[in-house]
Amino acid sequence: MNYIALDAFKKAWVFRHQDLPIEEADLARIKPMTEQRAAVLWTTMVSREQDHPDFFTPHDWPGKEENWHESLDWEGPWEAGEATLPDTICDFLNWEDNTTVYFCMSRELIIETQFDVFKRTWQNFMFLADGSLLLGKKRDTAVMFSESGEARLGKRPKNL
Repeated sequence: MNYIALDAFKKAWVFRHQDLPIEEADLARIKPMTEQRAAVLWTTMVSREQDHPDFFTPHDWPGKEENWHESLDWEGPWEAGEATLPDTICDFLNWEDNTTVYFCMSRELIIETQFDVFKRTWQNFMFLADGSLLLGKKRDTAVMFSESGEARLGKRPKNL
C-alpha cells in the first residue's frame, strides 16, 4: 500500500478548509503517501542525508544555490485569492496537466497528485509551505515554497 486515506492524513484540514473548498473529484486525486513510500521517494528525488528542508546543506541538490534560478512571491497572489497557481510558476515548470507531481514536505510527508489538481488547489497546499518542494515525475524543473512567501524556481540535477 503506497497511500493513506486523505481522512487519515494528519494535515487533511488544509484540504477541508471551508474558505477554500475542493471538489470531491479533486479530493479523490490528492493522495498522501505512506511514510514508507514517502521515504523512498524522498531518498530518490530529494535527499539521502536530510529529513526536512530546514536541514538541507550544499550536499543536497535543494541546498545548492546554483540549482535555483529565480525567486518570486507566491504569498501576494495567494492573499489576493488567485484561483490557480501563478502563471510565472506554470510557465517555468512547463508541465502537462496530467503530469504526476509530488508535494514534498519531509521524508515522511509527501502528497502525490496531478498537476492540474495542484494548479486548482494550490492555495490549500500553501498552508503546508515550509521549504516544501513541488517535483514532477520524470521532470527536472522544481519549485521550493517557503513559509516566508517566496517561491524558488530551479532544476534538479539529472544524477543525484
